[in-house]
Amino acid sequence: MGVLEDKTRARYFYKYLSKVYDRVNAFVFTEPMRAEALSLLDLEPTDRVIDVGCGTGFGTEGLKQTTDHILGVDQSPHQMAKARERLDERELLGFTMGDAENLPVRSNTFDHAWSSGSIEYWPNPVQGLAEMRRVVKPGGRVVVVGPYYPDSWIGRRIVDAIMLFYDEAEAEEMFQAAGFEDTRHEVVGSKYKSNLAIVSVGVVPEN
Repeated sequence: MGVLEDKTRARYFYKYLSKVYDRVNAFVFTEPMRAEALSLLDLEPTDRVIDVGCGTGFGTEGLKQTTDHILGVDQSPHQMAKARERLDERELLGFTMGDAENLPVRSNTFDHAWSSGSIEYWPNPVQGLAEMRRVVKPGGRVVVVGPYYPDSWIGRRIVDAIMLFYDEAEAEEMFQAAGFEDTRHEVVGSKYKSNLAIVSVGVVPEN
């Protein structure tokens, strides 16, 4: 487990990173990458969506291009403060503090779920995915964007010591363990690097 796959350390880390997060994030998860990932969610204007680990609201902002029925959940008050600066909370379902592995939401509440730039910090990513499955109605989609495993062994050694990076095989293993069906995984990137992130889609079973 990487040093940032710990909730207390991650909160402390984001207390300071939140000041520059959007400037840094612009190099690793661009707007075109966000649009490509969001297309897999296939939202309708009436859909209710939970944004798990919403951070500064970059993903939420993308979701809002289609629907206003969004609840953003994050464990970092500093990141959430930035999200509230970015978006008018009154136009959404709101933002609330919460743990991705124990979402403060009733089961079968949302039509779909989204998470970007968050799973890499979860100590138990399968539990977090299972929670997203729990709060989404049967037949709904869950889309998760996480960092793609580096090509080089040196890069892998470095990232393994920090947080979760993964490839298609590990993504499939996690989604299957969390109880999803009809899963698919796509690698996305920018014009500078083709494999920056991995986008996973899973459908909540009907029974």
